[in-house]
Amino acid sequence: MAWRLDIAVQTPAHAALGDLLSYASPTPLVPGTLVRVPLGRREVLGVVWNPPVSLESAEPDMALKPVGAALDALAPLGEAWRDLVAFAARYYQRSIGEIALAALPPQLRDLSGTQLARRLRRKTAAGPVAETAEAAHPVALSAEQTAALARIEAGEAGTFLLVGSTGSGKTEVYLRCVADLLAADPGAQALVMVPEINLTPQLEARFKARFGDDAVVSLHSGMTNPQRLASWLAAHSGAARIVLGTRMAVFASMPGLKLVVVDEEHDPSYKQQEGARYSARDLAVWRGQREGAKVILGSATPSLESWHQSRPAEGEDPGGRYVRLAMPSRIGAGELPTVRLVDMNLQPPKTVISAALLDAIGQRIARGEQSMVFLNRRGYAPVLACADCGWKSECPHCSAYRVFHKIDRTLRCHHCGFTERVPRACPSCGNPDIAPVGRGTERLEEHLAELFAAVTRPDGSAVRIARIDADSTKKQGALESQLAAVHSGEVDVLVGTQMIAKGHDFRRITLVAAVNPDGALFSSDFRAPERLFSLLMQSAGRAGRDAAYLAAQGATAEMWIQTHHAQHPLFSALRRHDYTAFARQQLEERAAAGMPPFAFQALLRADARTQEAAQAFLNAASAAAEALEGADRVVRYPAVPLAIQRVANVERAQMLIESPSRAALQRLLAQWQPLLHALRRTPEGKGVIRWLVDVDPHSI
Repeated sequence: MAWRLDIAVQTPAHAALGDLLSYASPTPLVPGTLVRVPLGRREVLGVVWNPPVSLESAEPDMALKPVGAALDALAPLGEAWRDLVAFAARYYQRSIGEIALAALPPQLRDLSGTQLARRLRRKTAAGPVAETAEAAHPVALSAEQTAALARIEAGEAGTFLLVGSTGSGKTEVYLRCVADLLAADPGAQALVMVPEINLTPQLEARFKARFGDDAVVSLHSGMTNPQRLASWLAAHSGAARIVLGTRMAVFASMPGLKLVVVDEEHDPSYKQQEGARYSARDLAVWRGQREGAKVILGSATPSLESWHQSRPAEGEDPGGRYVRLAMPSRIGAGELPTVRLVDMNLQPPKTVISAALLDAIGQRIARGEQSMVFLNRRGYAPVLACADCGWKSECPHCSAYRVFHKIDRTLRCHHCGFTERVPRACPSCGNPDIAPVGRGTERLEEHLAELFAAVTRPDGSAVRIARIDADSTKKQGALESQLAAVHSGEVDVLVGTQMIAKGHDFRRITLVAAVNPDGALFSSDFRAPERLFSLLMQSAGRAGRDAAYLAAQGATAEMWIQTHHAQHPLFSALRRHDYTAFARQQLEERAAAGMPPFAFQALLRADARTQEAAQAFLNAASAAAEALEGADRVVRYPAVPLAIQRVANVERAQMLIESPSRAALQRLLAQWQPLLHALRRTPEGKGVIRWLVDVDPHSI
């Protein structure tokens, strides 16, 4: 007897081939089995999705290609995992196969059934999996930590928002929750997510020290394919009790999942920005609900969506779906830094570092303490310009300027990567006197070195200034060695982008300064103030993390902010470290304007060779949506160019779609998909290179 199998394969994006493809099989393979199947001229990996159907009852003229080999040495992917993938595909408007195959380790696509079986036999022959080490608790808990733990452990499966100030001991709460879970249930697994790869090793070290090397695996894009496969297999088999990872880890196959932790849940890095644009944080919450697992979202500055979802019931408001837990006190650290604002309107023209801030950094150097100066713009200068004719270092392929990098004397586009040597003279008029305009971390590092050239440290040696950004950490191991130098006290002043503002436990830093944060205050993106407040609070949290060190030095922790808008309400809330006041003001503004979390949004994006073609496609798509059921409940705004409208010679346009009802928005998007596919074949779609739908976009 032959069987028809519905199989999820990674079909080309928007190929309109449907979610599942049918194949013939001599055996009735169970859902979740990995198989190799022909697709065009290739053989690809696929996942059996539905129960097999006998071909005797199928249409007689149905000619199906046969399934190739089944990777049946591997246990099938579970129903809960398939439900997660199906939900993500449906919600984010992608195909099931695209989500499913992207979630699997790439090396699985290259292994035959025999090779996979041999690899699994080797793992089994290595001996039984070691029991999770008895997790000793070396740290005494504070009253706030104890209360938070008791509430989490007493509660049913659900979502908890742990609002803990920087240094309040959120990680210890995560460790205790994991330890208690694993001790209570020998088959349970925990997933712990962090926003960025560079935060994974230090957290991995803490978890392995507590639970043993065999119990913990990592999953992130910085791993080699063999490493990712080994970690995935350990999680899928249940051998790994704890999986640490970035956003991709939300799709890890974990049959015993009982706890999910999303650290720094507010971080934009949890939102995928290419391909299937999913939010790993939101999927973690959905997965917890589906699998009956507890979910802990942790942050000092929660996203306004999560804060709103954890609101207490007041009056007629039924309240949020999350349980809010507060840990406002720092542990083993000094008081939260005093925030000092420097009004740059009162400084001499072209001042980069005010005299008061220079003096404060100098005092730290004299006492052997460390300072951190934060500027969210890498490179030497954002643009090179000619004062005579007005030429600027525009990228020929993008509607953006190429950034001047002095170290290697290049002009580099941070959007398409186009790089050229700096010209000897202005390409337009021949003026040899072309000069950098603006300031990046590279130039700031040089400027600070000049300002402190005559200053010496307590031991008489020269002041040491270091820079950490995407350029200085390109080489393998560079970030680790640079962080080690900071931790060991070899650096006096650390300059960097937001890479240095998150998660790092710098014990000797007593001063943090933000040099020029004003750009986000008046951005067209309504989320920009939220991101800025979060970033500044995170930056402030790097200062004064060791109370004993502060006491020994007789020092206080400070956060300096240089701004031209010292009276802005954002800075008023920041001076008080009052996230609650900031969130209340922002939510009032968003409620009045009908913006998330009080409305739901999606973007329809189109890329084309001309801006006219991109916008014509979007306008035609909007007109086609007019006849759809429920279209009157969804607002479609006019098509506009993106802020950076051309990248790599491709013009980009977008259309915002918004509704007060998530269900209404989802219904419209689902009905719209076939119309958008059809539109590609019309004259309006001919000039379009690609289009995509971004649900719950993070930047507009």
